[in-house]
Amino acid sequence: MMRRFILAGSAVLLSGALGAGADPIPAEQFSKSPAVSSVSMSLEGDMLVGVVADPTKDGNARAAAYWDLSGDIDTSKPLLPSNITPSSGKTLFYGATALKDKKSLWFTVQPYIGALYGCGEGRDTGATKKYLEKAYMGNERITKIDDLPDGRAEIGANKDTLRCFELVGETSIESLLPLDPTKVVIARASTKSGTSYFEHDLSTSREKFLFKASNTESALIDDRDGSQIARTKLEYEDGAWRQYISLIDPKTGEFGIEAPLTTEIANRYTMSVNGRQNGTGKYFIVTDKFSDKSAVYLYDPSTDSFSDQPLVAHPEYDVTGLVFSHRPQDFEEILGFRYNGPVSAVYWVDPDFRSIQSGLESAFPDKYVAIVDYNNDLSRVLFQVQAADMPPAWFLLVDKTKVVAVGSLRPWIDTKDLGKGEFVHYPARDGMSIPGFVTFPAGWKEGDKAKGAIIVPHGGPWARDSGGWDDSGWTQYFASRGYIILQPQYRGSEGWGRELWLAGDGEWGQKMQDDKDDGAAWLVSQGYVDADKIAIHGYSYGGFAAIAASVRPNSPYRCAIAGAGVGNLAKLGNEWGDNRIQRIVQGNTVKGMDPQQNTDKVNIPIMLYHGDYDVRVPIFHSRDFYNAIKKKEPESEFLVMEKMGHQSAKWPPENKKKVLEEIERFLTTTCGM
Repeated sequence: MMRRFILAGSAVLLSGALGAGADPIPAEQFSKSPAVSSVSMSLEGDMLVGVVADPTKDGNARAAAYWDLSGDIDTSKPLLPSNITPSSGKTLFYGATALKDKKSLWFTVQPYIGALYGCGEGRDTGATKKYLEKAYMGNERITKIDDLPDGRAEIGANKDTLRCFELVGETSIESLLPLDPTKVVIARASTKSGTSYFEHDLSTSREKFLFKASNTESALIDDRDGSQIARTKLEYEDGAWRQYISLIDPKTGEFGIEAPLTTEIANRYTMSVNGRQNGTGKYFIVTDKFSDKSAVYLYDPSTDSFSDQPLVAHPEYDVTGLVFSHRPQDFEEILGFRYNGPVSAVYWVDPDFRSIQSGLESAFPDKYVAIVDYNNDLSRVLFQVQAADMPPAWFLLVDKTKVVAVGSLRPWIDTKDLGKGEFVHYPARDGMSIPGFVTFPAGWKEGDKAKGAIIVPHGGPWARDSGGWDDSGWTQYFASRGYIILQPQYRGSEGWGRELWLAGDGEWGQKMQDDKDDGAAWLVSQGYVDADKIAIHGYSYGGFAAIAASVRPNSPYRCAIAGAGVGNLAKLGNEWGDNRIQRIVQGNTVKGMDPQQNTDKVNIPIMLYHGDYDVRVPIFHSRDFYNAIKKKEPESEFLVMEKMGHQSAKWPPENKKKVLEEIERFLTTTCGM
């Protein structure tokens, strides 16, 4: 597990009003490639890497960027890249991670049409259109970005396994081994062969095989030496799938299964090993077994017992893990803990980091500041600043006193044209309190009424929104056009405690849907919008919610817009049921109102859009639903988005632009907003 703290972060939400005079933001400003993204700093603090807009392609392609921090830094002007390497051919950069020894890891995506041979998501027979991901290693100044060595051959991988890895394999850094100047631990996972772990020498590119975990196993790596300190395995016994965790007994030095940590996965308790305490042999365990919200407990494998009280807990939100030091002087000591509030945040317990965080927040008031990376003496600290109405920007704190700008995600967007955000709770009809995020129209002031509202449920559904910058444009693009946006954290959303999460089981299109409708009613009750000027737009599971809204009686919406939505609940349940583990964990929860069985009840127009490269939610879901309702609701539409996959973060610029413009067209014409 790589504990190097890289927090994407989200913004502290703002209330109040912006001045008048906001202008609609063109779709191009949200759709073209970000100016700067995925910025990280090396362990030594001598370089930054990130993905930038290719300066030769007018924002329509991405490139790899390198910033040299080894000498004196001029803090009087923005820090410019020392070297830029364009994407090659159809392969596009989308992510980067700075390592150490001047090396960096680069993540790419490229279109693919062909057979998958049963590897990963997609058709078992015939050709599939999808995007493939691959990782590459970059050298100093990224003058070369090469394939990683084929260390898999060391364990005798057969031809089918190698082919499967090439199609759907994932490469990640499991540990930076901060105390070693050149070695890291790399993991390679594929759908057929599980995950293999290697010690990779950055100076020579040589690899040593460490161990292999099956598809139902995982391991926690010791950042000191790359050894295993915890093992997790799923096994089917006595009619149930269980998660078993094995830890090292400090008395014997041997691994043993810890009965108090064993859980039935159908119960969906969080139970994960976050690390091992220095000097005691005790472990840090993140769990929600003892309360609605997850907390960190200390566990002693020699006595098979948890601490009486949590080591770290938050009164309102899930604690998701501890932040450990990678500095030699306090290696693996606790610096802080992460928790999921309205935004993902860190509470620093270390006085140096707490002082830095406090100083940066004073320098950037009413913004969310996240420390991303740091070197040993804290003379170089990379941090990110953002807000609901501010695209993320990266800065470097130099010698604890000076700040220099690195770059912004979308510097061309005028923030006066953006809407403020607010975290709220509203009551569902049965009394449950539902969290939500409101984005007000740009220029909104107390007492104003929006020209319309859009309910935007997130995907998943086992996911959640956060109060920071939404780069999809689905909030701020429409806030700049006078709409108020509500992102309901409906029951079934993950990250708000077990009660809200489990309340969504078997309630697709029913109580989960009530929560969205109740959010629309709440907006009206607050005087934010008229009851006859509300639409719903969602993507993936959110697309299901939009489809479901179109066939539910007494809909509060004028129209619905569904992106890559699930239209056929029965087929989705069957697909998830093909995997035994997924069937137990999530498949049994996919029950409720099936829109495909209720197409005769459609009562509002709906626009469905779907990518033809989507293998997560196959396009037949939208096509079949549209074909069943088009005669009864002739104003409805079905748009096939060419070369568009499921993950919106990896869409080409032309896809992002078209989605925004098509939604706006449908809202203003067919929907009459």
